Amino acid sequence: MSAVLSQPASTSAWTVASILQLLEKALLDLLFQAQQVHRDHHPANTVQLSTLLSIKTGSCSEDCGYCPQSRHYETGVREERLLDLEKVLAAAKAAKEQGAQRFCMGAAWRSPTERQLDDVVEMVSAVKSLGLETCVTLGMLKPGQPKRLRDAGLDYYNHNLDTSPEFYGNIITTRTYQDRLETLEAVRSAGIRVCSGGIVGLGESRRERAGLIAQLANLDPYPESVPINNLVRVEGTPLADAPPIDEFEFVRTVAAARITMPKAVLRLSAGRAEMSDTMQALCFLAGANSIFYGEELLTTGNPQVAKDKALLERLGMHSL
Repeated sequence: MSAVLSQPASTSAWTVASILQLLEKALLDLLFQAQQVHRDHHPANTVQLSTLLSIKTGSCSEDCGYCPQSRHYETGVREERLLDLEKVLAAAKAAKEQGAQRFCMGAAWRSPTERQLDDVVEMVSAVKSLGLETCVTLGMLKPGQPKRLRDAGLDYYNHNLDTSPEFYGNIITTRTYQDRLETLEAVRSAGIRVCSGGIVGLGESRRERAGLIAQLANLDPYPESVPINNLVRVEGTPLADAPPIDEFEFVRTVAAARITMPKAVLRLSAGRAEMSDTMQALCFLAGANSIFYGEELLTTGNPQVAKDKALLERLGMHSL
């Protein structure tokens, strides 16, 4: 019987080396351990359904090498102004009717102005009144802005670390890793729960994937919500020709995230349209327990609602 790697007692227990040891385990042993950890902290065979709406699309000043919304690349994504409150509220109502429990709103900004935040605060309050969990991703925040979002009823703020500190400079140059960490700290200090994860398949090594997980797992506390994105290769971006990550390597990443962050909600996010049903099932076995649910994920495709419902039914799974 293989030894089970458990987290040591110290608060900064998860080193890159210890997570790399997890990722290098025999796959079935790793999945067995991850599912045990999962069932110790979450109900079995359940998944949270979330919907993500782009409330402001395109012309972002950041140069994230994976993003079709960056103004640095020609990807065919047109700039769109901030949506009206009525459109956002209609989308949230439709999402709830289709079974979503969380409604996430994303804006392609480096950092919102106070006037822009006025509109987002109104959206958050309106969506919250429908009985949905609320989440936004708006880029970096200025002093005082996290408190305004909290007072509006925001449940989660999404700000991904994307990759490890060592690999980060290969992907983004317009925002530092420290900028991202400071944004997460500002959100946490305001009393908002943190949603932060990363993207795999950027060309990073297994050790660099371990480095991302270590960064997330050693946040104090680690994020309540951890999106795990599989790179969507978009024509016109620098990563359009990146080789796809091995499916089992992606599943290993999910499992390692589950073991190191046992209470977090792990979200299968971007890239799910390219995943087979079998791969998604393995991700659920590895500890994923949330999916983005709907026709579109910001500016890229997402499995359709009926297909998702059919898959969950075939697996004997159900929504929370």
